[in-house]
Amino acid sequence: MRILVIGANGLVGGTAVDALQGHEIVAASRSGEPAVDATDPASVARLFAEVGEVDAVVVALGSVAFRPLGELTREDYDAAFRSKVLAQLDIVRLGTPFVRDGGSFTLTSGILAREPIATGAAASLVNGAIESFVLAAATELPRGIRINAVSPSVLEDAPSYHSSFPGFVPVSSHRVGQAFAKSVLGVQTGQVLPVD
Repeated sequence: MRILVIGANGLVGGTAVDALQGHEIVAASRSGEPAVDATDPASVARLFAEVGEVDAVVVALGSVAFRPLGELTREDYDAAFRSKVLAQLDIVRLGTPFVRDGGSFTLTSGILAREPIATGAAASLVNGAIESFVLAAATELPRGIRINAVSPSVLEDAPSYHSSFPGFVPVSSHRVGQAFAKSVLGVQTGQVLPVD
């Protein structure tokens, strides 16, 4: 399979790249080659024009402000929505013509769609939006194209975040990667694949 991984240089995107070894991986990121700024629809469109047809697209990106609810501003919510939600939705919107019949999209949400933490309201908002989009988009994508979301807990390999997730058991990169492999190589669609 030919698989485009957007956000391949990040911790989460790297788990997908590792799990999908043996396939032709096109690893795109803001700082890599091919380069893409997923918050810019024109950059996303250029990426697909450059890469051409693929069997699957994996998206693992987005930054979100973590602050107490009373300190979050409209700008924080707007930035989170543009970075994590609209970026992933644009990839589906602009990338669908480039995904072969029966191919797939795998987006990335996160455990905060299901379980709250202090300072995590913006993250909960965007993760929940991605998961709701996946449920609906699966019913309308053409040509048998599937769509799922991988929704991991905090990663073992991201210790700087562990103190923000008290009582959460960090998950291994291997397990997160296997969720991406299940979405790309399996038959599921319209599913949120939790890793916690």
